[in-house]
Parts: sequence; structure tokens; C-alpha cells
Amino acid sequence: MSDPDDASENGDSVDGDGPTRESPHEWRALARETEYGTGWYDGGYDRVEQPDGSEKSYYWAELPDAVVVVACSGDELVLVDQYRPVIREQCLELPAGIVEDGESFTTAGARELREETGFDPAGVSLIEEFWCSTGVLRHRRGIVFAEGLEPVGRDLDGNEFLSVTTVPIDDALDAARRQPANDATIEGILLAREDGLL
Repeated sequence: MSDPDDASENGDSVDGDGPTRESPHEWRALARETEYGTGWYDGGYDRVEQPDGSEKSYYWAELPDAVVVVACSGDELVLVDQYRPVIREQCLELPAGIVEDGESFTTAGARELREETGFDPAGVSLIEEFWCSTGVLRHRRGIVFAEGLEPVGRDLDGNEFLSVTTVPIDDALDAARRQPANDATIEGILLAREDGLL
């Protein structure tokens, strides 16, 4: 973790990820505390000076970067169907996973697609990368588009129990919006559609 005193006067982020858009107030970080770590994410707070001079603790959870894959096979969109214990629901989702050390979003997307669905893409391109749930998370997500899929066999992690399915591209958004809807799946389909990829 970076020392809060390392944050620059022009609004640089506390955790050293580089400059942010300039703020009319510097939102000076007075302290940063990590209260717990799970091996999956860290949780803590930053004590911050607000524009009126008052102080407040802003709580956060910090997770590794993740990638979401919009993969097309002909006129079909590839999805995975899996149970999500956190919300106790069976979910239809785009393939996704954690970006490992040293990987780009596109490299991670190709790997996750192979592992989860058994399809090896001929090409993967980045559609968008962004921060998620900025009121509480320190977590970046990349949406990638994969095409030219060849079947190669799956390589699931020990905690992955999922099936692979496809839906017609024209029906993909309707399928994604059925409850329990998933933010990353809806985002991926909308962004790919906006870019003319679907």
C-alpha cells in the first residue's frame, strides 16, 4: 500500500495509480488503513479532508482487475450458466475472470474464454476498461470482444461448475436482462452493440 503522503497536490490518487481528473478541491488523504485481507480482496478506509475542511472516512474494498468476454460464434453469443453462491442464484453470464499478474485485458480474456468455454479465439480486442462501483470498490473491469472461435476443450478451475450455452445475437440483450440480471453481462452486450460488433 502506498503512503497517503505520496499523493500529489493536483489530485493524484491515494493508491498511486496516477493522476486523476483535476478536482476543484484536493481531497487530501490524511490516512489509509487496510483493516482486513481475505486473499481475494482487501478492505479498509481512507480518512479524507472534504472540500469544507471536515474529515470523513471513506470505506472501500480493493479487488484485482477482471475481464469480461463478448465472444461470437457465427450469429450466436457465447454465455456461461453458473450458480452464484453470493446471491444464491443461477446466472446466465458472459465468460469472465480475474486478470493475472502481467496479463493485459485481451490476454486474460482469451485465456478465460479457453478455460471456461473451450473456445480459442483467433482475435481479441479491447472494447472498454473502467472503474466499477466507484462509491465502494477499487476495482477495474475490461470488456473485450473475441472472434474466430475454435473448439479446443475446457480447463476449469476447481471451483468452476458451469455449462456453456449460446443465444442468438439478436436475443442476447433480452436474455441478459432476465432476472437475475448481471451488470457485467449487460454492460458487455451494450458496449459491443454500440461499437457495431453485435
